[in-house]
Amino acid sequence: MNAPRFTLLETQRFEWPFTLRLPFRFGVITVTQGRQAVIRARIRLEDGTEAWGIAAETLAAKWFDKNPALSDAQNENQLRRAIELATDASLAAGANTAFGHFADSYAAVTKAAGAEALNPLVASYGRALLDRAMLDAVLKAKGVSFWTGMRANIGGMATHGVAPDLAGFDFRQLLSGLSPLTQVHARHTVGLVDPITAADQDSRVDDGLPESLEEIAAGYRHRYWKLKVGGNVAADVERLTRIAAVLDRLHGGYHASLDGNEQYEDAEGALALWRAMQAEPRLAKLCASILFIEQPVKRARALETGMAVLAAERPVIIDESDGPLDAFVTGRALGYAGVSSKACKGVWRSVVNLARCRAWNAEEKRDRYFMSAEDLTTLAGVCVQQDLALISLLGLPHVERNGHHFIDGFNGRPKAEAYRFMEAHPTLYADTPRGPRLAIRDGMLDLGSLETPGMGATLEPDTAAMEAMPKAAWP
Repeated sequence: MNAPRFTLLETQRFEWPFTLRLPFRFGVITVTQGRQAVIRARIRLEDGTEAWGIAAETLAAKWFDKNPALSDAQNENQLRRAIELATDASLAAGANTAFGHFADSYAAVTKAAGAEALNPLVASYGRALLDRAMLDAVLKAKGVSFWTGMRANIGGMATHGVAPDLAGFDFRQLLSGLSPLTQVHARHTVGLVDPITAADQDSRVDDGLPESLEEIAAGYRHRYWKLKVGGNVAADVERLTRIAAVLDRLHGGYHASLDGNEQYEDAEGALALWRAMQAEPRLAKLCASILFIEQPVKRARALETGMAVLAAERPVIIDESDGPLDAFVTGRALGYAGVSSKACKGVWRSVVNLARCRAWNAEEKRDRYFMSAEDLTTLAGVCVQQDLALISLLGLPHVERNGHHFIDGFNGRPKAEAYRFMEAHPTLYADTPRGPRLAIRDGMLDLGSLETPGMGATLEPDTAAMEAMPKAAWP
């Protein structure tokens, strides 16, 4: 398949508010509500064909920029501004391939964002949403699915100065050899204020859905878990011990990742937690289950301090530090072995980092470097389906997923929209007394229905039931 060149003609930007059924704490913030951004993009191929594409993503406060001096509203405006900068660049770019639109504008968009005090991670958010919407439009114009289109290199991926370390890499061969997964494990995230047992709750939501860790384990039968820690070794060990008391009872065992949430100043600080965990006999099974440790060190220092002492115990990955496109290259030299894939950071970034893993593993003749599938803020509909389509393509067998737990299905969206998505994706969603929800059966998600024209979804949400995105009040 030749990679179509196209021009971006216009975009439409929307957003809508949602409320969490349970509070969720990660890092420095406890979330009870939020907003989702939705962007539509109209493109024209060189043969004159026009098509619309769409992308959706949470306007996540205190993750892309954790500066405590900024309000949640300011964080949201940062992300809106990032969308505006990416859109302006692509509207002015003329015809290009889907990958070319990203790669050729990356430096200029990142520089423009920096001039407005927007860090590279914030800048990547705007580029990621627009790139997904444009790629979705290309796929729909050609009537092919994301998996089929990407394996045929519909985006025109090639070596480019945006990733000089991959000069000479054969992207066509990489993409054509991928085997998308049709089933993946949902890795449930246990937040810092999540109840472990019913005894931890002063009150209950009582909406018929699982609330405590015990209820989640019994209801969804997860085999993969992500455990948040808060930076206080004694408190973390005590909480992990209570978590282990639940997980250790799971039939068939379990696997887990440990998320440091940038709570430590250096690798030695995170190592102190690991040593304390190993010294606690009640954590023996949990320690053995840990697959990797995620972003333990604050991003300001994470790519300046070596990870060797911690990496000798468990592989360490970067997540929030994956701002500049070459962050994984920097991290490798410091001892990091992995990097997260998140659709909110960009489809092309994920494929570039997959290429790095393949190239470096071949170079070292061992499977050391890897990607992990993260992102707990994906909501039902286009957002979660695009992220799942991406991690499936990359071959990642388990994915952090609990937006379905904190957001009750399609809550906040029109009832008719929810049922349209369920009817189009009957194995991914299931009807319940409270309406369609993500279907997790024996801890797994069935992704077979994502093989549809577009990026994991042919249907679009009801934008008439959304608000127009306001112009960013930034800087």
